[in-house]
Order: sequence, then structure tokens, then C-alpha cells
Amino acid sequence: MCLAVPGKILSIDEDQIANVDFGGVERPVNVSLVDVYEGDYVIVHAGYAIQVLSEEDALQSLEMFRQILEEQNA
Repeated sequence: MCLAVPGKILSIDEDQIANVDFGGVERPVNVSLVDVYEGDYVIVHAGYAIQVLSEEDALQSLEMFRQILEEQNA
């Protein structure tokens, strides 16, 4: 089972490798499969951005993950 956690693109280099923030954890992600810009939110699979999300959808997903983690820790 895979979880699709949105990440926010912080920067993109000339080789189409982005620095993506997944809630405080930053990872390099290949963005050659999608048309993205700094500040966009993406879904990543196996190191590749595979889908661009609107900020609204990304923030809703992140809020749901926060609520789930909060309930598990209660």
C-alpha cells in the first residue's frame, strides 16, 4: 500500500531535480514528467513527481494526515 503525501517544491535545478518539502523533511525529486514551478505541490512515486495538486487539495490532504496522526497519538 502506498500513501500519497503532497510535497511542496522549494527549488528546481537545471537537471529537473527539485528539492521538495514533505512537512519538514526535504527530499530530491525528479520533476521531468510534470510541468511544475517553485511553490507547486506534487505527489511523488519512486522519486518522480507524477501529479501536480492545487494548493487547496494539498492543504486538505495534509490536514487529514495531521488529524489521523493526532488521533493515533491520543
